[in-house]
Amino acid sequence: MDWKIFIATFTAVFFAEMADKTQMVGIGMASKSARPLTVFIGSVCAYMVITAISVIIGATLGKYIKPEVIKYCGASLFIILGLLMFFGKL
Repeated sequence: MDWKIFIATFTAVFFAEMADKTQMVGIGMASKSARPLTVFIGSVCAYMVITAISVIIGATLGKYIKPEVIKYCGASLFIILGLLMFFGKL
């Protein structure tokens, strides 16, 4: 295992996901259901699936497209979605 890549990925995902809507859903579900362990297990399983899909897509795209292009497209999409949310269109 390449620990440098692992730590960089962990740090990026940890701070990107901190206090986002996913955590708000977890807080709401845990408080409403009074089953925090079940909510935790469901959340972890869902995140594992979506992360696996993301990694597969990234690995596939990486074979055909330069990483810089993927980075700029991702950043552009992020900005566009942010602007749409800001203006109430999404």
